[in-house]
Amino acid sequence: MKDLHVVQLYLNELNTYGDRGNLVALTARVREHGYEPVVHHHHPGADLPERIDLVLGGGGEDSGQQVVSRDLQRQSERLHACVVEQVPMLLVCGTYQLFGRGYTDATGAHVPGIGVFAADTVAAAGRLTGPPDRLVGNVAVESPWGTLYGFENHGGLTTLDADQPPLGRVTRGRGNNGRDRTEGARTANAVGTYLHGPLLPANPALTDALVGMAVRLAHGETLEPLPADDLVETVRAGAATRRY
Repeated sequence: MKDLHVVQLYLNELNTYGDRGNLVALTARVREHGYEPVVHHHHPGADLPERIDLVLGGGGEDSGQQVVSRDLQRQSERLHACVVEQVPMLLVCGTYQLFGRGYTDATGAHVPGIGVFAADTVAAAGRLTGPPDRLVGNVAVESPWGTLYGFENHGGLTTLDADQPPLGRVTRGRGNNGRDRTEGARTANAVGTYLHGPLLPANPALTDALVGMAVRLAHGETLEPLPADDLVETVRAGAATRRY
């Protein structure tokens, strides 16, 4: 069986919102498509594996981001090379912010990112009109892979440069900053997003897109479509009607 090497970034530091579920869903889908996932858990201070076919990262607290930021600076050159090589990545919440130019907290302290996305994030406190100072609720996003459903819960406002493509446009929820209707960002095959849930179990089209990118990169092959899963369709139908 041909394998796919998946790197899960900083699971101990950035896994506050159940984003580990993305790894569970992704590896299950890889097996459904007939490949064997090889998972590498990357932690601060370690080296990235020699082979990287797909990258996952999750969200977490500000303290976790500070630890991760220092390690990302050390890994920046390798990760940028992966982006150029078209390695697919799903980077959620805190990891998304640090794959931008960084995060400025409510005190003005800046946690530097690595600039894969042309984006800046600042703490929402005092910058939103009226309470709350977090962006929280159910989200629907029109994306290249259809409508994506998830749950946002972030205290940072992300602004994309004019030439930085978003992941998509929010039709429900607040997205990157509650102002411009953008959600997430895309650079090559790297996808940044604020969508939790976790995201991938309820959005198989995105899961298959990521796996398909990895399969083309690693083996030069194209995925065959899989039949729709009734449970997933039920979950998506519920997400489509759930109130914000």
